[in-house]
Amino acid sequence: MNLSKILMGVAFAALVTACNTEQKPQTTGATTSTTTASDSLSAQPDIVYVNSDSLLSKYEYFKDARTRFQSKTEKAEKDLQAKAQAFERDVQTYQRNGGNMTVEQRASTEQKLSQRQQQLQQQGQTTGNQLATEEAEEMKKIYDRVEAYLQKLSQERGYKMVLTYSRGQSAILFGDASLDITEEVLAGLNQDYDQEKEAAKTKDAAAKKK
Repeated sequence: MNLSKILMGVAFAALVTACNTEQKPQTTGATTSTTTASDSLSAQPDIVYVNSDSLLSKYEYFKDARTRFQSKTEKAEKDLQAKAQAFERDVQTYQRNGGNMTVEQRASTEQKLSQRQQQLQQQGQTTGNQLATEEAEEMKKIYDRVEAYLQKLSQERGYKMVLTYSRGQSAILFGDASLDITEEVLAGLNQDYDQEKEAAKTKDAAAKKK
């Protein structure tokens, strides 16, 4: 199972509507224009974009989540593989020695082997379902984190929409570099994640002292 393929198309496709700035009425006449804070805000672009490829490769939370999931997947695969190999050895043993068994012994052995095969198939299906559920849960966590940050950033910057861009897999064929806020988003996301990890370490250290 590939966590990154699922997350690429979903976790970073956050369309954010979060701007309540009022538009000042335009004035006419031969008056000298003065730049104000409101004018500066209105000069901000309404629509910006984020490169999802860069987010996937540089967002520390995603990298940690991918490592955790890959480790769990590899462990589950090794466990199933070990049981499958043991089953295969027992089948081969039966095939070699079955001719020397009584009818009752062969029937009993075949029944046990059939039950083990069914158990292995059931375990494989159950494990696959569990991993798929964990993928979906991790996907939602990353989506929620990115979306929450983009909502906050949009309120601060006055963005009305944040698009996602991925080379070769996006409806955006061209975007001016001035509209690319990927590095800013990455810096903010990673900073928030670093603070969370530090807070967790402090909490764990305090708990151990008790």
